[in-house]
Amino acid sequence: MEDFDFPGESGQILSGRFDLPEGPASAHVLFAHCFTCTKSSLAAARVAKELTRLGFGVLRFDFTGLGQSGGDFADSSFSGSIADILSAAAAMRAAGRAPSLLIGHSLGGAAVLAAAADLPDVRAVVTIAAPFDATHAEKLFTNLDELMERGEAEVRIGGRPFRMRSSFIEDLRSHDQAERIRRLGRPLLILHSPQDATVGIDNAGAIFQAARHPKSFVSLAGADHLLTRREDAEFVASIVSGWARRYLPEAPPRTAEQSGVVTIVETGQGDFQVEVSAGGVSFLADEPPEVGGLGSGPTPYDLLSAGLGACTAMTVRLYARGKGLPLDRVSVEVGHSRRTGMEPPDPFVRRLHLEGELSAEQRRKLVEIAEKCPVHRTLHRGAEIETAEGGSLAEATVEKPGAHAQDRAQLAKTK
Repeated sequence: MEDFDFPGESGQILSGRFDLPEGPASAHVLFAHCFTCTKSSLAAARVAKELTRLGFGVLRFDFTGLGQSGGDFADSSFSGSIADILSAAAAMRAAGRAPSLLIGHSLGGAAVLAAAADLPDVRAVVTIAAPFDATHAEKLFTNLDELMERGEAEVRIGGRPFRMRSSFIEDLRSHDQAERIRRLGRPLLILHSPQDATVGIDNAGAIFQAARHPKSFVSLAGADHLLTRREDAEFVASIVSGWARRYLPEAPPRTAEQSGVVTIVETGQGDFQVEVSAGGVSFLADEPPEVGGLGSGPTPYDLLSAGLGACTAMTVRLYARGKGLPLDRVSVEVGHSRRTGMEPPDPFVRRLHLEGELSAEQRRKLVEIAEKCPVHRTLHRGAEIETAEGGSLAEATVEKPGAHAQDRAQLAKTK
């Protein structure tokens, strides 16, 4: 989990939280919480946690004026919520985590249905207990007549006081959700409980009728509007995971003839955060908070160590396979340090963990082979670095991803 704050349409800072799986995320999800809720609501937190366990990366954030986000809730509107979703998606895209799935709870569900048309990266949409028409939110106001007559008043929503303006209601009434749903153009999953006392099940039926295929409906029998039971949130996440994978894109496999150029671009978040694009995937690199970073990804030296460790594991595996050695699994630990007044000044410490019924001689040989991996050789003999400003990197000057295949094939023949 990591904090993920970003600017809203009017410059206010919106507070987000990224729930990330232990390994690479299979896809990234943008979750919009219910009306007057926050990113820490039970439904948002529990669904996000379960989706993360299933391999998704999930951003949940506080809408303007709620939770830890900036801005005045009295100035908020349904149109503003849509704008907040678009701002969140833009920040995710800048961080190399563009959302391919939108999930919205209650009025957040209506908002994601409205926002999807402006998000070309989004491949599918999920609503949870969403109203068919945004004006359904008017039913939550205890003194609507006073608000409309005075233009501004304190209202109670879910037992809590909020300062609101009549412009919020006027904005709700300006949206044609039926037409938006009809023109959604994305696979849609509708999740709703027949026992929902806040947004009735008839809303799910209306959304389903207005939407075009592919569309699906799953009944959350026994659940309440806020998904306060943990098992209901976990059920929602399991359904979403299985359904969404049918529609979300799979990353194309890395091929030997693709470009070997690695691209690094500042995201604008924090002082050091950058997006790294390599091998058809994107991820963040950063520095720790103690030195001014956000701590949102591996450091440059982490990545350098990772390259050495990955190459080592691959090389050892190739040799063991070629010689028929009983190597069950190899793992590598790598660390970098610095030493002043000594040559070379940058030692890398590497530890191999070799699992299997290997003899002492076989283990010794695999350690010897590790020192012949291509990245090890590059670091050991040194490298020349050419730097210039402007222009694109010429593909002809960069090795293709499969260029090291011959090196490894030669290692396999080593006695």
